[in-house]
Amino acid sequence: MIDFILFIIFSGLETYAIFFLAFKIFKIDLYHKEMVFASFIMGFFSYSLRTNYDLFQLDIFSQYALMFCFMWLLFRIHPFYASILTGMAYQSYSVIQTSLYYLLKFIAKLPLTLMNYFSAKVFVLQLLSALTVICIGLYVGHKRIGFDFVPDKPDVKIKTTTNEKILFILNLPALIVITFLSYFVESFFFFLIPIFYGIILWGYLYLSYKKDRNNYESFSV
Repeated sequence: MIDFILFIIFSGLETYAIFFLAFKIFKIDLYHKEMVFASFIMGFFSYSLRTNYDLFQLDIFSQYALMFCFMWLLFRIHPFYASILTGMAYQSYSVIQTSLYYLLKFIAKLPLTLMNYFSAKVFVLQLLSALTVICIGLYVGHKRIGFDFVPDKPDVKIKTTTNEKILFILNLPALIVITFLSYFVESFFFFLIPIFYGIILWGYLYLSYKKDRNNYESFSV
């Protein structure tokens, strides 16, 4: 029972942090009760897949899919843009968490494995990752340096640009790397994972900036 409670708390905190960062980056209003509810559901689903069926890869994929569904059906974001938000948020969180993992394990010499779901050290990593992401979200919101090209209605008709189509396509390599993360955790080449995450994240940010800038210029004209 204690393992279940701790798993739900820390997994839910991570998920809440991902929602928080996504909404701050794209200047979307925060609905804290709904975010907590979605985080609890995703945490419970994750616990069931990992402990009852030992399906780590399927769990990661399902979390990605569930977040997309919540973005679309609960927070009422257009499905095309919900996929972009999900992809960018997961990449941002993955860059931060894998970098912290690398620092703790290889620089601070702290023995750590992501495959032990109920380890106190994993809980510490989850807590540090979530708090870091929330702090970044608060900074982004305070400085208002996010993007505002995402419409706030799910049924709006959209005309996608080339940049937006590429943003959508970036979900594929992002999802592949996230899904197969466990195969690289204990590998010598693990240091390449945050680098690859960072490259994809840079693509998201660069294309989002170009899209936002183009919208602004068109409005100015």
